[in-house]
Amino acid sequence: MLVDMNAFTPWSALGGGVLIGLAAGLFAAANGRIAGISGLLASMLQRSGEGRGDKAAFLLGIIAAPLLWQVFVSLPAVEFTRAPWVLMVAGLLVGLGTRYGGGCTSGHGVCGLSRLSPRSAVATLCFMAAGFATVFVARHLLAGV
Repeated sequence: MLVDMNAFTPWSALGGGVLIGLAAGLFAAANGRIAGISGLLASMLQRSGEGRGDKAAFLLGIIAAPLLWQVFVSLPAVEFTRAPWVLMVAGLLVGLGTRYGGGCTSGHGVCGLSRLSPRSAVATLCFMAAGFATVFVARHLLAGV
């Protein structure tokens, strides 16, 4: 079964959002820091740092949760329709954006906005606008490429 990327599923989206919010809130309450995934990953790549076990457990949970869920529910197959080099360039650009923006969607969009951070509001508006523009270009200007 292929995933219809245009399908809108409000209940599963709401459930996922609630789970992300709960996980971010619990992480902040337990560790005293926000659950910015790019920041957690970057700190795990450094040689030393405090709370590495907690950070590693949180990141492993992000990977393990869908694998565990798949034991109970048949997840739809995902098909990549772009060349691998396009995906690698996209990943590189996202990584650069998180460095220049001082965080990622989870740090700014989930945790920062919930703390009413003006910096996070600007960052979220910027990455949402960039996402909208990217989808427009990919679907309408580069559709045949």
